[in-house]
Amino acid sequence: MAANTVNGIALITGGASGIGRETGYSFAEAGALGIVFADKNLPGAQEAVEHSKTLAKNPKFRAIAAEVDVTSLESVKAMINQAVQEFGRIDYSVHSAGVGIDSNNPIDEVSTEEFDSLANINTKGTLLCMREVSKVMKDQEPLTVITRNGERKVGRGSIINLGSAHSYVALPGKIPYVTSKFAVLGMTKTAALDCSAYDVRVNAVCPSWVATPMMQRDFDRTPQLQEFIKAAVPVGRMAAPEEVGDVIVFLCSPSASYINGTGLLIDAGVTLSLHLG
Repeated sequence: MAANTVNGIALITGGASGIGRETGYSFAEAGALGIVFADKNLPGAQEAVEHSKTLAKNPKFRAIAAEVDVTSLESVKAMINQAVQEFGRIDYSVHSAGVGIDSNNPIDEVSTEEFDSLANINTKGTLLCMREVSKVMKDQEPLTVITRNGERKVGRGSIINLGSAHSYVALPGKIPYVTSKFAVLGMTKTAALDCSAYDVRVNAVCPSWVATPMMQRDFDRTPQLQEFIKAAVPVGRMAAPEEVGDVIVFLCSPSASYINGTGLLIDAGVTLSLHLG
């Protein structure tokens, strides 16, 4: 089906591991022409590049690694420039670089240093990436696809931010993290309105617990968390990273051409009945 076609260029921050890396693999399997795996961990991004080549379905597929610090405007600009110089355009920009939180402090004990750190990476980092990639997408030629009912306009690009289930629900003792993820959803919705004028869509994915290296560190600190998750999630397990990556690819595809400003929960229904706050 033409509406499922994903044959453009993807830029992915946080591409060295976890959701970012698996999203790149999902793009490769879906037929993307090119992928930029961007991360502070350049060797990890280069490993992702090599593995993506074994999964790619597009015979003209290419992938590169880029080093980026999403908290630095100059670094983000350099990443965007590298992507454009290599591929000529950016069709899908996925901002999955981010950090979790180790501490568990109530409001009267919140560390302002930790609050600032998470805001700098999760919130400001997302903002800088959106700001710079939207400049590129704004000036690109719009694309169309042929569907069973004729031509469908799919616009100049698609931006996906990584929110969280905690973009919607609170979590005791985690004010810095929850605040940063609520902010990502707010920025997503506002940017969607700003970017709609030039046919660029902006959405967020909001997963709950995902089996990533970051999650494994949480298990190492709190072994009982695994049993809590099994009991809390209706299907009795965490999401696999590729289950998030596949949704991201869908949101970038022509099939999602009328979805804009959405924070899509990927949580197996856990927030339907469980109040974490």
